[in-house]
Amino acid sequence: MRNLIFFMHTSLDGFVAGLKGEMNWINVNEEMFDFVATMTDKADAALYGRITYEMMENYWPTAGEHPNASKHDKEHSAWYNKVSKIVLSKTLSEKGLVNTTVISDQLEDKINKIKKQDGKNILIFGSPTASHSLLSHGLIDEFWLFVNPVLLGQGIPLYKGVTETTNLKLLETKTFSCGVIALHYETKRN
Repeated sequence: MRNLIFFMHTSLDGFVAGLKGEMNWINVNEEMFDFVATMTDKADAALYGRITYEMMENYWPTAGEHPNASKHDKEHSAWYNKVSKIVLSKTLSEKGLVNTTVISDQLEDKINKIKKQDGKNILIFGSPTASHSLLSHGLIDEFWLFVNPVLLGQGIPLYKGVTETTNLKLLETKTFSCGVIALHYETKRN
């Protein structure tokens, strides 16, 4: 069984972006990029909401080809180009998309079917709206929350519309030199 693992940067007060989607407050460095690369090595699929997918598609396919591409850009671009993409969207069509599956209905059944397939982990990067839907169906197996040393006061909340308790077990923490603390949880199943 494949695990569905949620990766998200958050402010200390629980926002994943500013009111207009701003993410310029997120702290990242090479240490963090190297750490995330250890996670992508264990995954062969990426799951996104439509907005995040379109943002990723506009950057990652060719990011590693630029003359000034960083080590992270080269590595993540190569990973992005080879993994299967799963997009949750009611408006996007699969027509013309490469190595991409669009899920527009029957979310729980379709995600569970994918999780039962042979393969490595499935990573969710960002995609707060898609993550809210996955969480409401109990489909997320693990969480990696990257808590940034900032208070935004307002913005897009990490968890919106959660109506049921989800019990988690802390597996590990990691502190990065840029001030970010990563919290790794697994979902407790009854």
